[in-house]
Amino acid sequence: MKSSHTSIILGWVTAILALISSATGLFWQTAGEPFVFNTLYGQRVEIYGRGLYRYDTLFKAPLLRGTDAVILFFALPLLIFALTWARRGKLSGQLLLAGVLSFFVYNATSLAFGVAYNRLFLLYLVYFPVSLFALITACLSIDIPALAEHILPQFPRRLTAIFLIIAGCSVFVWLIIIIGAILQGEVPEGIDSFVTEVTYFLDLGLIAPTAFLAAIHLFRRQPTGYFLAALILTLNAMIGPVALAQAVMQHLDGVAVSIGEQVVFVGIFILTSILSGALLITLLRSIQPEAPSES
Repeated sequence: MKSSHTSIILGWVTAILALISSATGLFWQTAGEPFVFNTLYGQRVEIYGRGLYRYDTLFKAPLLRGTDAVILFFALPLLIFALTWARRGKLSGQLLLAGVLSFFVYNATSLAFGVAYNRLFLLYLVYFPVSLFALITACLSIDIPALAEHILPQFPRRLTAIFLIIAGCSVFVWLIIIIGAILQGEVPEGIDSFVTEVTYFLDLGLIAPTAFLAAIHLFRRQPTGYFLAALILTLNAMIGPVALAQAVMQHLDGVAVSIGEQVVFVGIFILTSILSGALLITLLRSIQPEAPSES
């Protein structure tokens, strides 16, 4: 079954918008220095003071620029590859496209709701719905009920399900910050000048439940299990490079991060990313154009 013409067009528009957004965030720099800002919570934080993310904090701006670097040099080439593959009507390409688009929706959501107002506000206003509808139309073009029939029996279904449970639990590291702040009656670290932290909601409220649901459906051999697994495995595989690039950008900008924080908040995501990538490749290679025979 070929991917819908709409999903391909929206996918290319998503690529163009992401290219403009990430290139501007990574390369556009203006003169300026960090400055101190008093937050709504009575805290004093340093604001980045230059470039596109000049009104984001000194801690968060390098994270955003690290994500921009990964989008430019890794995610965008992968999206173009997935669009080309899916356009040929390959089921594996359609699954990869849906998975890669889920990453761009994640990024667009983070920019729309988790970044201080900047000159690309109108672009974010378009980037978010376009990437979302690209994902929706890409998912609708996949024959999910027939998906399980195209998976080779050698695919490590139970192992993948177990891993998805572990991967879903990995985002609970954010609870260390959230619960600690609640118990101490303080604002969670990282909120700083922002009203809330969108990553907490996306990871804990959406990514983790989807991973658990995918695992349950895989254990039951339901087609939706393979579909959801492809989305989560692709997204997880791309988060590792993002975490690494963010850590590098923070180091280059002189942001001090303890070794313990690097192990917990970077090391875990890199490890799950590597394992996700391996399982994703295994899943895509296990998909046959024709349903495998029972013999």
